[in-house]
Amino acid sequence: MGGVTERREQCHICPHECVFTEKHPLGRCRVRGLDNPGYGMCVGLAVDPIEKKPLINFHRGATVLSTGPNGCNLTCLNCQNWHISQQKSTMVQYMSPAELANLAMEKSDGLAFTYTEPTIWYEYIMDTAPLVKEQNGIVIMVSNGYVNKNPLQDLISVTDAWNIDLKAWSNDFYRKICGGDLQTVKNSIEMVAASHCHLEVTWLLIPGHNDDPHQITDAAKWIKAATGENTTLHVSRYFPRYRMSIPATPISMLNEAVALFRKHLRNVYPGNI
Repeated sequence: MGGVTERREQCHICPHECVFTEKHPLGRCRVRGLDNPGYGMCVGLAVDPIEKKPLINFHRGATVLSTGPNGCNLTCLNCQNWHISQQKSTMVQYMSPAELANLAMEKSDGLAFTYTEPTIWYEYIMDTAPLVKEQNGIVIMVSNGYVNKNPLQDLISVTDAWNIDLKAWSNDFYRKICGGDLQTVKNSIEMVAASHCHLEVTWLLIPGHNDDPHQITDAAKWIKAATGENTTLHVSRYFPRYRMSIPATPISMLNEAVALFRKHLRNVYPGNI
């Protein structure tokens, strides 16, 4: 008689393409796995100004209920929210799609999936976002852009605005610092830019890692060509977090980077000052 076949499922949300088994039931993000254990498990609930996402040229003055999953598909050494993205949190509560959508519309103008990496919450967002939009609310994604094209297209269809991190103009940086790749993020930025969704991009400026003037210039030229010179770009100041202890970005360096980006883009704003 043959033995019982072990359950085996493969995830296709991001390029990691994790395989879940009974012996290894979770993916690298610790949210996706057998029986989708992270579905609806919210870490953090707060009403924020939309500008804090950051989105500065979309529904200015609006507020959004912010939440996210307890995990991430990247492992950035400088993660600003590492305590909820890189480790299990005790501050997690389940909310059904209807509960979250209704709370968002009761307390604010819409819903922001943020804090960690929302695209790994694919099914939950696909169930929840339409309920917000039915009540004329806005739905925002704050993402690292590390997502495959098919699920991204689905997520675009139920959302209104995205802020995507462009962490560096170096695949080596993505591989060593983040555990991802640059091309996937570029693809995501292009797809959102070509859609009905509003797009803003964030570049977290880290001394010695992504502050090279030539790389900044190349990134600025690509953004202009790929998404247009009016694309909003936030150049944010880095602070030491998680496993990266180099000193915070000097204000002078931040201003220099902003000036370089502004040679090619019209809407460039310094952040985290």
